[in-house]
Amino acid sequence: MTDSQTRIEQLNAMAPDFIKLLGGCIIELDMDSQRTIFTFTVPLDYCHSGDVVQGGFVTAMLDAAMSHALFGTDDTISGVASLDIATQFIGVCRGQQSLRVAGWVKKATFRTAFLEADIQDDKGSVVATAQSVAKLSRQPADA
Repeated sequence: MTDSQTRIEQLNAMAPDFIKLLGGCIIELDMDSQRTIFTFTVPLDYCHSGDVVQGGFVTAMLDAAMSHALFGTDDTISGVASLDIATQFIGVCRGQQSLRVAGWVKKATFRTAFLEADIQDDKGSVVATAQSVAKLSRQPADA
């Protein structure tokens, strides 16, 4: 098993309840490019108008992918606090289908990160994107 696979298993085991409720699971983690990919299969209970995933849940999936791309690949980070998230809804996220949610680090400094993410539906069409600015907390150097 590779280090990346071990890390994916650890992150999935520690996933917050909201990720589990939305049917989320990390399937890829690229330590070098600081990129992560989730799949989410949102139950119809979290949809409106039949099978349309509620916008707040769309943003939560994008935020999860972005934050995991950062703290999932950098062991010095102890916390990621979103300062700003902008979500663009460019299609329809539908429940009961496999959504591919990718998040990546555009740039990170010691205390600030600029993150991006997108969601693709089961046909590969991008249906939502996001950009975020986050404040980082780091473990003390002697930890």
